[in-house]
Amino acid sequence: MVTQYEIDGATAKGIAGSVERGVAEGALVPGVALPPVRRLADELGVSPGTVATAYKELRRRGIVVTRGRGGTVVAPAPAVASRRPPKVPEGLRDLAGGHPDPALLPALLPPSRLAPGVRSHRSVPRLARLEETVRDWLGADGVPVEHVTFAHGALDLINRVLSVELLPGDGVAMEDPGYHHLLDLVAALGLRNVPVAVDDEGMRPEALRAALRAGVRAVVLSPRGQNPYGGCFSAGRRDALAEVLSDAPDVLLVENDHASEVAGAALHTVSAGGPARWVHVRTVSKFLGADLRWAAAACDPVTLARHDGRLLLTSGWVSHLLQETVLGLMTDDGTRALVARARETYALRRTALAGELAVRGIASHAASGLNLWVPVRDESAVVNGLRSYGWWVAAGARFRLSSGPGVRICAAGLEPADAARLASDFAVVLGESEATYGG
Repeated sequence: MVTQYEIDGATAKGIAGSVERGVAEGALVPGVALPPVRRLADELGVSPGTVATAYKELRRRGIVVTRGRGGTVVAPAPAVASRRPPKVPEGLRDLAGGHPDPALLPALLPPSRLAPGVRSHRSVPRLARLEETVRDWLGADGVPVEHVTFAHGALDLINRVLSVELLPGDGVAMEDPGYHHLLDLVAALGLRNVPVAVDDEGMRPEALRAALRAGVRAVVLSPRGQNPYGGCFSAGRRDALAEVLSDAPDVLLVENDHASEVAGAALHTVSAGGPARWVHVRTVSKFLGADLRWAAAACDPVTLARHDGRLLLTSGWVSHLLQETVLGLMTDDGTRALVARARETYALRRTALAGELAVRGIASHAASGLNLWVPVRDESAVVNGLRSYGWWVAAGARFRLSSGPGVRICAAGLEPADAARLASDFAVVLGESEATYGG
């Protein structure tokens, strides 16, 4: 398909900007072909080298990809238009967002004891009491805690680490299906997403080995609560992945334990196996609240120095006010009890829905976390079919690189009685569309 959008510009920067505007505005959709270099050069009255430079910049930033004889096309998930979900239609029960149940989150009250005045945030970026709490928190699960740091959320930290470690064009081994914002982040940094298959125990060792042989420079994986598939490492899977990574000591391991306290599964961390380059990151948004844009990480000393060096040049530090708020919640007995109740409740709701689906012959994947992944043959048919029954679930396309289709259902706010009704409606939808995707 050739685009009808009129690209303009007299310089490489101008041409690249014109293409980016077309993508951001939706005039250039994923998969649409851009004009061949020489043809666009003739149309714009510039040299072929100018157009080639523009296309090279667009490729570097993940906005377009080159497919050999297929030419240059808009990337499946261009960096200027993240794979954000469509707006939830009015009147539907939202099971697509992946958010925790608000009733299971603590009240966010800023601390009153943080004294006013000038503090040396850059020389002391981390509150000592919170740093000690983090060491206890991570260390209890076997994560090495000699070097720890903070960031403004997990994506903030992963963005910073990848940007200082890798160069445009480098490959990153990514879970497939995987978290759509991470997939888009890698593309936005000009890096290549290299898909690695997952199962109920997380990233598959043989698939990771293939990615390493293909020359990836980093691996991003989830030890539990994998989004959207729900996988969690067993001790055996952890050991198998550690063995695969031991043959690639220069590859950076990023372990994203995003659901941590409410994942509903024990942590088996690859970081405990002694990789040379690694970072284990945790955020609190799933059990303390999304407004707490804070994450803790443990890592090797080189990664610590590079991350904190870049942090110093940008935001400088994580707000002490935010740190005090997090510290107050993490050390509060009432909040700890609420988090424990949330963990049990999410596990009950997740397994209830998986059980109701299984009774009706529908396979799902939900070993841990807040979500279920249900393989289907036609995502649109399932999403639209459930919509007619009042449910809104997430089509799997935005989570996938090369894996098979499916839908993601967030069970965090779904009571067991609702799970039975949803499963029944799901079965009806599959039956009505059996000719399309075989049930």
